[in-house]
Amino acid sequence: MGLPALEFSDCCLDSPQFRERLKSHEAELDKTNKFIKELLKDGKSLIAALKNLSSAKRKFADSLNDFKFRCIGDAETDDEICIAKSLQEFAAVLRNLEDERMRMIENAGEVLITPLEKFRKEQIGAAKEAKKKYDKETEKYCGVLEKHLNLSSKKKESQLQEADSQVDLVRQHFYEVSLEYVFKVQEVQERKMFEFVEPLLAFLQGLFTFYHHGYELAKDFSDFKTELTISIQNTRNRFESTRSEVESLMRKMKENPHEHKNISPYTMEGYLYVQEKRHFGTSWVKHYCTYQSDSKRITMVPFDQKSGGKGGEDEAIILKSCTRRKTDSIEKRFCFDVEAVDRPGVITMQALSEEDRRLWMEAMDGREPVYNSNKDNQTEGTAQLDNMGFSIVKKCIHAVETRGINEQGLYRIVGVNSRVQRLLSILMDPKAAETEDEISAEWEIKTITSALKTYLRMLPGPLMMYQFQRSFIKAAKLENQESRISEIHSLVHRLPEKNRQMLHLLMNHLANVAKNHKQNLMTVANLGVVFGPTLMRPQEETVAAIMDIKFQNIVVEILIENHEKIFNTVPETLQSNSQLLLSRKRSTDSKPPSCSERPLTLFHTMQPSEKQENRNSIINSSLESVISSSNINSFLHSNSTPQSNMNSSDPDLEVVKPSRPNSLIPPASAETSEDAPTSDHTSLEGGSVDK
Repeated sequence: MGLPALEFSDCCLDSPQFRERLKSHEAELDKTNKFIKELLKDGKSLIAALKNLSSAKRKFADSLNDFKFRCIGDAETDDEICIAKSLQEFAAVLRNLEDERMRMIENAGEVLITPLEKFRKEQIGAAKEAKKKYDKETEKYCGVLEKHLNLSSKKKESQLQEADSQVDLVRQHFYEVSLEYVFKVQEVQERKMFEFVEPLLAFLQGLFTFYHHGYELAKDFSDFKTELTISIQNTRNRFESTRSEVESLMRKMKENPHEHKNISPYTMEGYLYVQEKRHFGTSWVKHYCTYQSDSKRITMVPFDQKSGGKGGEDEAIILKSCTRRKTDSIEKRFCFDVEAVDRPGVITMQALSEEDRRLWMEAMDGREPVYNSNKDNQTEGTAQLDNMGFSIVKKCIHAVETRGINEQGLYRIVGVNSRVQRLLSILMDPKAAETEDEISAEWEIKTITSALKTYLRMLPGPLMMYQFQRSFIKAAKLENQESRISEIHSLVHRLPEKNRQMLHLLMNHLANVAKNHKQNLMTVANLGVVFGPTLMRPQEETVAAIMDIKFQNIVVEILIENHEKIFNTVPETLQSNSQLLLSRKRSTDSKPPSCSERPLTLFHTMQPSEKQENRNSIINSSLESVISSSNINSFLHSNSTPQSNMNSSDPDLEVVKPSRPNSLIPPASAETSEDAPTSDHTSLEGGSVDK
């Protein structure tokens, strides 16, 4: 039920019904007044809470902005850079959002608090003042009327008329006050419909503006969010690969801690207790000691592992002699004496065990250290980059591309090891290789893919070679993507011809796999995770090497995405070198050697012919790859054509190869190590290890 209307005509009668209707209006005004007071209190609390929230979010954003990720290794992948940058991006979004919130909070005081307070004071307050005046006039009118009615009729006529006139004046004034009060009450009741609601609408509009700003920020943030999501997924995949490798290395270290030592610049290093003479006697102080046999230099660093701090200054001495202490000559066990060239007296040291003392004694006698030699005794298999090797790889690729290119998890899902070994034994059997052109349909695709990866790991060394491992990793760490591609392009053409041909064959195949990623779910990034450790396994199994697996994956990704350019074109640096060689060759054909050229022969140290051919082949192989590109394309089943300016019919190219002087070998070839040790690492693929 609504409020009854107050008629002005009722003001004159001032009936009980009129008074009841007026009271209902007054009660409604009191209720509205109390509600507005509570609303103002809640509104101010809300604004204060919003300010506190904004302050807390700004502090949170500042914390995000100040934190900087530090990754393991000397460089970061693009995904790690994106993730590291994400905290600053989050902070920027939160700050932008809080700037808009502060504008909303500042406007809230003007659009909500001030208008409501004004309405309550000016309108409802005015109605209250009018009520006070109305009540006062009512009391006055009633008093005058009662007094007038009590006058005696015996009074003079003039007195009665004067009394009547006075009552009429009071009645008229009461009537006017009553009309004004009724008018004000009804005015306030009508005004509250818009003056009370309008500020609330303006406040909500401010909220909507704030939320819309957040929506626009979310739209602007969408591209980075997508990029970040991909980077997080790629990093998670690499983490699974890295974690499994590190865990495997940790287990090996637990089982044989002395067989998995890093190659160190020192002949021997470790903790020793050194006997020191003090005023109150002797004491044994723990030192971290290093020894270099070449310089016979011993460095001793006092260090307390419990406190994690150095206990004094470093000391270095030159070894003169080392003598084992007999057990009956000293109370301590595992002791030996060291004499120094540059220090008088004897230094007594205590090793941590009998074996530790033996190693220190052997090292200080000038003999080589005992390093892990188990890998040299391992037989990595009979896999070779020969005709049979290429035939096996081509059979596997053909089977995958014709029967299983769309299988989900291709190359990530591993086959049963016994079946993989059986398939490999069949493929590597010379008799079976002559009679069977294709892999039988009885073999599962996951068995075939696992056999291909296992065969690549059975090679005497990784397909991309140990001596180029660091160069490929450095290339992947370059900041500019074009620089990475260019450097990897150049490095690929420094690989031996057979390695490059096999890599070309494999990258063409992986590019076909990646084209069907919507069906097989194997993107370029996923293929990089699977094949990175297989094609570029490190020479030494260390945590640092495992941390570089992510960069191995990036190298494989670049090879897949740019395989046509990398394998079908000659890098610019190689072209310039070949042109220089051709020009020098022509000049030597037309005139006798100059004086400046003679020292190249006079001071050249002769080496075995096998090493000479190996060194020359590093550069010549890239020319041969282009010359024989027609042969490569025949087994790649591709339509790419060799560069016209490097045609195999050019006789100059054939003449240059056998007569290349050693001085013309580019400096980069110095990275080639003919006696590099080999090791075989297992490859992790999406959380599963295919051995």
